Parts: sequence; C-alpha cells; structure tokens
Amino acid sequence: MAKGLYHHLRQAWKKPDKKILRERMIEWRASPVFTKVEKPLRLDKARALGYKAKKGFIVVRVRLLRGGHRRSRPNKGRRSKRLHTRKNLKMNYQWIAEQRAARKYRNLEVLNSYPLGKDGVHYFYEVIFVDPERPEIKNDKKMKWISKPGNMERAFRGLTSAAKKSRGLR
Repeated sequence: MAKGLYHHLRQAWKKPDKKILRERMIEWRASPVFTKVEKPLRLDKARALGYKAKKGFIVVRVRLLRGGHRRSRPNKGRRSKRLHTRKNLKMNYQWIAEQRAARKYRNLEVLNSYPLGKDGVHYFYEVIFVDPERPEIKNDKKMKWISKPGNMERAFRGLTSAAKKSRGLR
C-alpha cells in the first residue's frame, strides 16, 4: 500500500536533519519571541491538531527560555513558614508558550500547539490560533464551536491539549 505525504512528513520529523534544524534555530534565536509564520513548519502535526489552510487560522512561532521552573524566593516580608520555595511550577513549557502567545494576540483564540525543537537555551513551539470573529470560521461546521462565548480564553482556563496533559487529565 502506498504511503501518503503526511506519513512521510511524520517519518521525517521523527529523525530531523540536525544540521538544517540547527541552522533554523540560530535564525529563530535572532528573531522576535513571537513570530507570525505564513505556513506551519510541521504541516502533518498542525493538520492533526485542527489547522486548515484558510482565512482565520494563524500560526505563531514562540521562543521560550529553558529552565527556571523553580519558584523564586520571596524577598519581601513574610514569616519564615511562608518563605519556603521547595515547590516547582506545575505547568509544562508548552502550556506557558500558549499562554504567553494568547496574551500577545488577545483577539485570537489558541486552538493548539506543538514543539519544533530545543537548543541549549530555548524551546521553540508553534501555536495555532483561530480568529473567532471571521465569517469563514463562524460558517465552518467543524470550527464554529470556538466562536461561542463559552469557549473564550482556552489557554488560560487549561483547555488546550498541552494544558490538559499538564493538569493530569491525559
């Protein structure tokens, strides 16, 4: 049986060409934290997560610093019982990337996200946004649910896939 394009794309991303990926990351490091991209880099992953190549879908690459999940010690007055910093942040990096991107693009709704790679300093993710006000989205049978009032601010309410995983729901 012949394999399709998406199968081959998925196989290529299982073992990406390290040289090309390294060159891209060097480029991405110099670019802004949030970069709107025309097409998703991992088309197979984006399509699996709900992306469609039509108006109303926006893809943004997000750069995050690695490390620093440990909570910082309070430097203002507290009694000693409240100074403990042994707890770590429970959110995963992907959820943090979605939230930061959602804060940047307030009029868009986070649909999903996926990792692109990491180097010694940064994580890179692509976040798929949907514009809930566009008529193309409101008339789409499979996507009009995101235009309803109960589905606003999904990233902050922990309703994206990465957030659900971080909350222990998968």
